Amino acid sequence: MVYDSKIKSDQLDGLFEAIMLLENEEECYKFFEDICTIKELQSIAQRLQVAKLLKQNHTYNEIEKETGASTATISRINRSLTYGAGGYDIVLQRLGYGDIKK
Repeated sequence: MVYDSKIKSDQLDGLFEAIMLLENEEECYKFFEDICTIKELQSIAQRLQVAKLLKQNHTYNEIEKETGASTATISRINRSLTYGAGGYDIVLQRLGYGDIKK
């Protein structure tokens, strides 16, 4: 089954194709430092950490203290985990957090 994204575009296809060509962490750092601001990268990394902690059943207060994320951000990520496309689940499983339950 092919995923039908709500945000699909030629520009995003090009971006994702470029990301998939990166071969290692060093190349990722080089590319993302050029394409994103430091704040954007920190926000993305924070969101992934929040998703991991939510999957580990941490409370919003614990997550807020550990990551500095606002409760609004935590709530938005929680909605994505529950109703989203499943992207967080794919990545968390491949990072070794596959046994974490929703």
